[in-house]
Amino acid sequence: MGEIDTSVPHPARRYNYWLGGKDHFAADRQSGDAIAAAFPIVVELARANRAFQRRSVAFLAQQGIRQFLDIGTGLPAPDNTHEVAQRAAPDSRVVYVDNDPIVMSHARALLQGDPRGRTAYIEADLRDPSAILRHPALRDTLDLNRPVGLLLISVLHFVHDEDQAATAVRTLMAALPAGSYLALSHGTMDFSTDAGVEAYEKMFAEGRTDVRARTQPVIRGFFEGSALVEPGMVAVSDWRAEDEPSQRPVSADLGIYAAVGRKL
Repeated sequence: MGEIDTSVPHPARRYNYWLGGKDHFAADRQSGDAIAAAFPIVVELARANRAFQRRSVAFLAQQGIRQFLDIGTGLPAPDNTHEVAQRAAPDSRVVYVDNDPIVMSHARALLQGDPRGRTAYIEADLRDPSAILRHPALRDTLDLNRPVGLLLISVLHFVHDEDQAATAVRTLMAALPAGSYLALSHGTMDFSTDAGVEAYEKMFAEGRTDVRARTQPVIRGFFEGSALVEPGMVAVSDWRAEDEPSQRPVSADLGIYAAVGRKL
């Protein structure tokens, strides 16, 4: 298992803190509180993002997808990918990938799926997609000649370099056959005021947030070679929403885009 530096905040543990979990350290809480102080909507958005993950996995299962590659797994919480997928089809197969050894230890202990399907766990980084694709656990679990649902749920914005982010998605999607899907959510400041953008850029420059927000055109570029399914790219709480608009988080300071695309 890799080294764990609890003095450095990690996105998965901070996300767990926002979701009301218990698997986090002081650095994660301090980072989470600092971001929430600047952008109070962030906790509601984290929960909306988790709900998008559930809805997108359920949608993919309805489309007949039985294989899922979930990168940036995060710590276990209700409605993990295999739970949603295997409710629809018990033989679904899921590979979880995260670069936090704490996440992977929890995943191996807690994310035990239906024995009619399979779950596997890889400690790896999205910045090295080739290592993920050649990992024996992935090859033993998924058949890359059949469609796969690739989940990049609020993880790509932690890859700050534009070329590296684009290359990661392109490499992963190139390995999957036509008929595969990409489900993606990504932080943005497109919905923000000028003051909000200024506050965010200051935090990012000072290292007080590790999220590299991107614009809608840049995020759309990750879907090159794929056709977006309805309703296209929208605010995360609006993607095939199950609640009323009045119940969804709205903010002029911070946002998350969400979309699902089918590889052509």
